[in-house]
Amino acid sequence: MMKKRIWLTLLVLVVVVIVGSRSSAFFEQRSSPEIVESAPVATPPPQPELQEVKDELQVSVDKLLAHIQQLNFQRYTKTERSRTRTYIINELRKSGWTPKLEKFSGGVNVFAERPGTDNTGDAILVAAHYDTVVGSPGADDNASGVAVILEIARLFASHPTPRTLQLAFFDLEEAGLVGSKAFVTNTQRLEKLRGVIVMDMVGYACYTAGCQQYPPGLPVTPPSDKGDFLVAVGDIENLSLLKAFNHADTKNLPSVLTIPIPLKGLLTPDTLRSDHAPFWYQGIGAVLVTDTANLRTPHYHQPTDTPSNIEQAFFVGAAQIVVNAVNTLVNSQ
Repeated sequence: MMKKRIWLTLLVLVVVVIVGSRSSAFFEQRSSPEIVESAPVATPPPQPELQEVKDELQVSVDKLLAHIQQLNFQRYTKTERSRTRTYIINELRKSGWTPKLEKFSGGVNVFAERPGTDNTGDAILVAAHYDTVVGSPGADDNASGVAVILEIARLFASHPTPRTLQLAFFDLEEAGLVGSKAFVTNTQRLEKLRGVIVMDMVGYACYTAGCQQYPPGLPVTPPSDKGDFLVAVGDIENLSLLKAFNHADTKNLPSVLTIPIPLKGLLTPDTLRSDHAPFWYQGIGAVLVTDTANLRTPHYHQPTDTPSNIEQAFFVGAAQIVVNAVNTLVNSQ
């Protein structure tokens, strides 16, 4: 009788988790690469003024926005993606890094690393995809993520840390996470990898009540009734990565909603739709950092995803949050 009650209890818990997790995506929907016409978008109210962050690793507003402007073109065809890689490589070299091109079937990833001072060789990887869907210049999706990594490259170039810092720019994410799936086939590299931060859209915020949409049954309490917070989605088996976002100095910066996902997303398949997922499959802790994509921005996969629709205060604040979290992780033992 006791065993029967235990099994019934477990069954109820599984049903509750599955029902509650349906549609619980805080990031991009990958069902179709097509661009669809959207209704006119109302001009958002003025955004808050940029807040000064006192830190030796303070991001540059001008440099972040310059990267967004330089990448203001569709990055879908082979020629366009090659042009993007050229820009990324040149910027990394300016900061003293030695980037490498890693070819795979149909695409090319860009990789660079700066060895740490600890002889163990443990590494933290920061990554973002650089391609777009057809018809969209992808300022938020995902020039915003690329810009933050290039700023991390500049800031950490002369900032020694115990752990090795790795940077990756993935190709063909929009085609089904192809670049990141190719990246994780290098098992020798994965052996030293102690955590991954993936950015996929970190540049849009809305400041009116109710402008943020939520999946039904989401088991978290949002920090705001607006879309002015950053979201970090991580696997529950590697909570130290999520804690880096909670413990990072976020004074005068956007709030961060951290969402721990159990069982590598087995019960929440919608949480597997960005470049962190292939690392979860390999047992590597990874965090997706996002502005929640189509749950917030009306410019998702649209021709209107342009630099003029990047919310500068939020974008710069999000970049600083990621820099602070990376600094925490590469200096931890």
